Amino acid sequence: MSDTLAAPATYALEARHSRFLARAAAVESAEAAIAFLAEVADPAATHNCWAWRIGPAYRSSDDGEPAGTAGRPILAAIDGQDCDRVMVVVTRWFGGTKLGAGGLVRAYGGAAAECLRTASRVPLVAMRTLQLQAGFDDTGAVHAALTAFGAEKLEEAFSPDGLRLWLTLPADRAEALQAHLRDATRDRVRFAPA
Repeated sequence: MSDTLAAPATYALEARHSRFLARAAAVESAEAAIAFLAEVADPAATHNCWAWRIGPAYRSSDDGEPAGTAGRPILAAIDGQDCDRVMVVVTRWFGGTKLGAGGLVRAYGGAAAECLRTASRVPLVAMRTLQLQAGFDDTGAVHAALTAFGAEKLEEAFSPDGLRLWLTLPADRAEALQAHLRDATRDRVRFAPA
């Protein structure tokens, strides 16, 4: 399972008089990634190159650097550090000496990788959403089990037959919650995918 960042991170690097500043943050959507870019990009810098990955979706930009020398190495650093839901922006201030394609790849990729390597991280937990139905007599057992198994209520509805809940919990706890509630209610709770 991949990690994401617990807090934004930065890392500075100098290569042949050019300054590189990598900034990374956790993002939940492409819109959040673009908002982070708008927040940290320096319009006075020579280039603001970036990449993000959110699950199978990803994007990158060389922002005027030669094709493939900035955005792709930043994305490779994200993947190489086993990160997900992450945006990295590497800002470059040109120092007067050209680095060449290999030098750019090393500088952008290296700054991004070191920024992510030194960042505080948290593991991403796969979540599962369930719907359950229970009679009124079993609501106490249901609510107690939700807390014990780390489940979060998304929605709750009452009907003449009892309680209907939509909940989310870590995927690796879903089967244990279902088994516990079947035992605790003498198999009166019914589950369905949400």
